[in-house]
Amino acid sequence: MCSQLRFFTTLFFLGVMSLDLAADELRPQRLQSNIVNVQPMTGIVLWSTNEAASTAPIQLEFAYLKYNQVVQEKGKYNWQPVESLLDEIAGRKHQAILRWHDTYVGESTGAPAFIKALPNYREITEKSENKLTGFPDWSNQEWQAFVLEFYTRFAEKYDRDPRLAFVQAGFGLWAEYHIYDGPMKPGETFPDKDFQLAFSKHLTSQFRETPWMISVDAAGDHTPFAKETVLSELSFGLFDDSFNHRRHKKENEPNWRTLGRDRWKHAPTGGEFSFFKKKDQQEALAPQGPYGIAFAEQAAKFHVSFIIGDDQPRYRNAEVIRQAGMDCGYRFKINRFVASSTASELEIENTGIAPIYFNAFPAIDGVRSEKSLKGLLPGESRHFRIAKGGRAPILTIDCDRLVPGQKIEYIADLH
Repeated sequence: MCSQLRFFTTLFFLGVMSLDLAADELRPQRLQSNIVNVQPMTGIVLWSTNEAASTAPIQLEFAYLKYNQVVQEKGKYNWQPVESLLDEIAGRKHQAILRWHDTYVGESTGAPAFIKALPNYREITEKSENKLTGFPDWSNQEWQAFVLEFYTRFAEKYDRDPRLAFVQAGFGLWAEYHIYDGPMKPGETFPDKDFQLAFSKHLTSQFRETPWMISVDAAGDHTPFAKETVLSELSFGLFDDSFNHRRHKKENEPNWRTLGRDRWKHAPTGGEFSFFKKKDQQEALAPQGPYGIAFAEQAAKFHVSFIIGDDQPRYRNAEVIRQAGMDCGYRFKINRFVASSTASELEIENTGIAPIYFNAFPAIDGVRSEKSLKGLLPGESRHFRIAKGGRAPILTIDCDRLVPGQKIEYIADLH
């Protein structure tokens, strides 16, 4: 009798164990999903002052800022103008691209009052595009020191702020690394090569989370980058503010090559539709663009994450703008999703044209993978194992750089 009891007890426990093992087998999960919106940190960009920014299918807004909007007296920083702007943009469920500048056609310089009051600081005013324009004194050491200090303080406060997507920086007209019309004098109205290099190294050291970008016009002989071997060590991305003009292939594309044709693999690229001709804006999103190249083709060629197109709501309907935005940046597809009672495994492919430049984690019911999707290149896949499963696991892609109301979507067709 005892032997029979032991026999049936053994069978019982073997059955329980087999059920447990079956419960822990990885089983294919059904998942149907599609990307229907422009993805965060990508797409067509409007200026923050554009009335259409609150309703257009966008994720990013652009704004110029001057240093003296934050600093007037030495050592005194008032970030309230930046806070108000970022809150306003985030309130529309968007993020900001900010460009700090010191020279803007038709305006005085962005140098703080305490700098302008220095006895050995001598900025000049001359015409640019037939408008009287202020040019800062780049021979002044205290002005140079202030600019570096400013970016230190700015990065300390905003480097990890989800309201901020990208920072654009530079010198000359509109911070685009040129003075094509006006007094171009290196070391006087424009910083010399030594300071430019020191500036780029400084920003690389200060911005650890937020990508920063410079104009492709920084490839010219007036900068150190074309011949500087340290270029590969600098983390900047690129923006091209004449992205689709008629002579782009001949005049702009060589600059992309000089500054690193593969730079997009680790730093964002973007820009703005050209203003050289009216058709550059009017036909930017036409089926064949203004000069026979569709925007999606041009965007893929340069792996852009965004393009400023502030005039586009005047020329194109929301659906065209949405589709153009979806042609930019990353695009995630779930190729495999299996789960047991205790774990899940995923294979995720990037079917977009650029990586995501922030950490984004696949998560099951709120439990994140230890690996991130950051840096996953177009056409490549990455495998993930997450210590969470269940009968009906819910997959999301979590990112701490989103503002409330934003969501990273994905494509899935798993049966």
